[in-house]
Amino acid sequence: MSTLVAIAYPDAATAERVRSELVQATKERLVQLEDAVVVEHEPGGKIKLRQAMSPAAAGAAGGVLWGGLIGLLFLAPVVGMAVGAAAGALGGKMADVGVDDTFMKDLGAKLQPGTAALIVLGSTDARDKVIDRVKQFGGDVIQTSLSTDAERHLRDALAEPAPA
Repeated sequence: MSTLVAIAYPDAATAERVRSELVQATKERLVQLEDAVVVEHEPGGKIKLRQAMSPAAAGAAGGVLWGGLIGLLFLAPVVGMAVGAAAGALGGKMADVGVDDTFMKDLGAKLQPGTAALIVLGSTDARDKVIDRVKQFGGDVIQTSLSTDAERHLRDALAEPAPA
């Protein structure tokens, strides 16, 4: 079952570094990420979502491949790739999975200007190893779908001072 965790950081750069650690942990099979988005409340008040992967871009890439192959059948691979890219991008945009964009923007609006949050949706069987990877960055837990004990454990780990 997937778990949602939102952690606030003093700036977007710190949130990006934590996301990079989680992506590396994914490569090491410590965690399975479904979504990892940095939400930044810019000093001017604008809420910016920095998604690791754009569903529209992924759809367009797949559409180019399939459109090109189908286009070869009709001796028009360039036209097929163009139509496939457009259809794939539209399909990717419509099938936006992961954390709801409205939820992320609402959460971002609650942040102080100039700060950021990392919202992660995923699962792990190595909770303590993942926490050890990210606790050096600190952060304030905003919201989770963890059990009360697991959330307390996460809050305590993030509150520990970083080793010198």
